[in-house]
Amino acid sequence: MRALIQRVTEASVSVDGAVVGDTGPGLLILVCAMQGDDLAGAQALADKVLKLRIFRDESGKTNRSLADVGGGALVVSQFTLAADTSRGNRPGFSAAAAPELGRELYEAFADRLAAQGVAVGRGQFGAEMQVALVNDGPMTIWLDP
Repeated sequence: MRALIQRVTEASVSVDGAVVGDTGPGLLILVCAMQGDDLAGAQALADKVLKLRIFRDESGKTNRSLADVGGGALVVSQFTLAADTSRGNRPGFSAAAAPELGRELYEAFADRLAAQGVAVGRGQFGAEMQVALVNDGPMTIWLDP
């Protein structure tokens, strides 16, 4: 799985003009299941995100994790993270997992964070979504397993 994480002061995701998920201070996490991914990989990526030290401590250094600060997360599926732009000008997405597996791994990723005590907001898998955020820092990190 791939993830693009952004440290945020707030974020929300809407479908058809209605907010379906949000978070206060914490992370916006865009996730993509790739061909060959499995449940263990989704859970391992969630654990890595939970422990990633990208929040400021009292000295202003990035020494604290999402778990340390008690932050929330907004998890949004985004198959376009699988984009292949190596040929031509139109991205290909054949490296993304099939939709059924993608949904299963997306849910497993979000469930793993929630099981660790994180307040998790979610997007709507497969929907056209509008994501709003206030990036804190800005701090944006690309994660591959």
